[in-house]
Amino acid sequence: MTDPVTALSDDLTDAVAHDTVEPPRDCPLCPRLAAFREEQRLAHPDWHNAPVPVFGDPDAWLAIVGLSPGLKGGNRSGRTFDGEKGGGTLYGTLLAFRLAHDHEALGPQEIGPEDDLVLDGVVTIDAVRCVPPNNQPTKEELRTCRPFLAGPLAALPELRVVIALGEDAHRSAVKALGGKLPKARYAPMAEHRFPSGVQLIDCAPLAQDGVAIEAAVLEAVVARALVLRSGEAAPVEDVAAP
Repeated sequence: MTDPVTALSDDLTDAVAHDTVEPPRDCPLCPRLAAFREEQRLAHPDWHNAPVPVFGDPDAWLAIVGLSPGLKGGNRSGRTFDGEKGGGTLYGTLLAFRLAHDHEALGPQEIGPEDDLVLDGVVTIDAVRCVPPNNQPTKEELRTCRPFLAGPLAALPELRVVIALGEDAHRSAVKALGGKLPKARYAPMAEHRFPSGVQLIDCAPLAQDGVAIEAAVLEAVVARALVLRSGEAAPVEDVAAP
């Protein structure tokens, strides 16, 4: 008899192969994450405490991929990068480049779940949708959640550039886009091209060792993404080539 979790996994993977799909609120596919999520629901019943959905423009040309929601960040608010170190800096950078807008001229420290931030041509998404203990998903959890990264990326008809925030996000993005590891090696500001024409730019994570990323780093990466979108950049080697 087929295990119900295995059956659900097969059903979701098949659905993702044909269209985008969001994980269910009570997704059981990663037992450790499901158990931790239930603990947080008991401790903080007013928090989101569920898989964090894709945030942004369905016609996005740029996707920004993080690792996983922070306990008091996306897991609390239900929006990627909210309340996380570097999250305000990221959204502030998008505002500065006119890739986002709001109606109150928010500063980076004012961005949060109560704002009216709208992304223009951009989506944000995590490689693992549920908050992991100690902010660190396992390799198996990254693999299990990959359909929920690959599906939404494949469903963006205008996608041209992906920014991966950190090495684990890079690895998941490469695999979700059909590339090969270790050919596509992670390095800050490294670029990788896929058969679809989509290009991936590596960036440092939003926070490392408790220190938030500098705005200048994000500004450089976003500026480069705009150049790649314009088609003015020299082509790079196809990471899926034999």
